[in-house]
This record gives sequence, structure tokens and C-alpha cells, in this order.
Amino acid sequence: MRDQAEDQSSDRFDRSISRPIGTNCTFLQKNSFLAEELTQEYGIPEDVSAKVTAVFLKQFRKCPDNATCTLDAWRTILWSKALGDKYSRFARKVYERWLYLRYHYMVLTPATVSMLRQLRKKYLLGLITNGPSNAQWEKVRKLSLEQYFDIILVSGDLPWEKPDVEIFQKACDLLNVRPKECIMVGDKLETDILGGIEAGLCGTVWIPTADKPRLLGGDPKPNFTIRHVTELMRILDRGPKAPELEDCSSNASDGS
Repeated sequence: MRDQAEDQSSDRFDRSISRPIGTNCTFLQKNSFLAEELTQEYGIPEDVSAKVTAVFLKQFRKCPDNATCTLDAWRTILWSKALGDKYSRFARKVYERWLYLRYHYMVLTPATVSMLRQLRKKYLLGLITNGPSNAQWEKVRKLSLEQYFDIILVSGDLPWEKPDVEIFQKACDLLNVRPKECIMVGDKLETDILGGIEAGLCGTVWIPTADKPRLLGGDPKPNFTIRHVTELMRILDRGPKAPELEDCSSNASDGS
């Protein structure tokens, strides 16, 4: 593959992910750590701590942002409700600790950072993420993601979201590339992979998660399945005709 500065017609690569991957800890693990701290720091019984964090997580996923107040205020309200009357006085401190843990464990691994830096020397990189504008841009900025991507699209700023074809076309337009010159990398079959397929991208790469370790019969079928985002370099090094690293139609794609 030639450097993009060498020729405008050189191969180009649009890497779009729904959330930062190649991180040090899962969201559920981080909340487990917090539940332990609720017991150790505030004397909240273990079963209650587990319930509190589960309730917060459910409500946070359902509504991560609220247009009527700041992100800090909204999340503190969610924690206050989850903690209940007996422990709501701890809401502010618990929220601050949760926010620290959220980004401490979400930080990109050194291997992922190294890969992104290598890719940017040769390819155009795009990030497409679904979610409310304020919450997603907070994530982008706290994780310093802007330095790794040529364009970043947040669905909350647009009339579409993954898997809508239009959001992929918007990314291609901003990068000045054609869909068939791009590949999509993501961990959600129903948004990342399906969207990439329907948008007519050159290929799709799926990274299974603990919640979705393998393909089922009716799932969108990616061109490649890898266990970690850094394995993407193996696909690119093999060129556009590279064989699948794993058989996407079998249980080999279980991410184990």
C-alpha cells in the first residue's frame, strides 16, 4: 500500500468504531470495583452495593444524558436515586469516584495507541459513535481520541445513527473517499457490522465481546473476526484479498 500523500488514488482506510476498544477494563468490571468500594468506604452492605450499582448502570444506559441539566448534575441525580434515601447523601462522592474509574479503566492500552499511530501514517481514520452529543464528546475528549482520527461523528449531532447508511456516507464524504475504499471495525453486529454492510463498504471486521462472544445464524456476517483490535494490522498487512483470520460461520468466532 502506498502513502496517502503519494497519490490521491492510493488505498484509504476508514476505521469506524462505536466506542473506544482495546481498553484496560470492561464497564461491568469497573462497576464491580465500585460496588466493593461502596461497602468498604461507606459501610453499605455487599448485597445493597451490588444492587445500587446495577440500578445505576441500568438507568445510565437507558438515559446517559439529560438536556435540562449538566452531565455532572444528571449523573449525580441517577446515583442519588440508585442509592435510595438511606445512602443518597453519598451520591456526589460516589459519582466522582465512578467518573474517575470510568475513564481510568476505559483508557486505551499502549498497544492500541501504538496501532492507531501506525495506521494514521498510512490511512485516513474515522470514528463513528452512537449516543447523546454531550456524553459522547466528553468520552472523546477525556480519552484524547481526537489526536488519532481524521474525523469523528457523534450520532447525537446528526439526524442518523449506526446502522443508518447515511452516517457512513457522511463519514466517507468528509474523508473524501468512496465506501468501497473503506472498512468498518466494530464490536456491535447490529450497528457496526450491519451498517458497514448496508453502506457498501469494502469489508467489515468484528471484535466479539463478553456479551456477544459468537455469531448466531441470523446475525450480520462480518468479513473478518478478530479477538482484539490490534489484530487488525494482520488483516491490513495481508492486503485487500486477505483470507479470514477466523471462520465467521463457525464457533471459532467465540472470542475466547
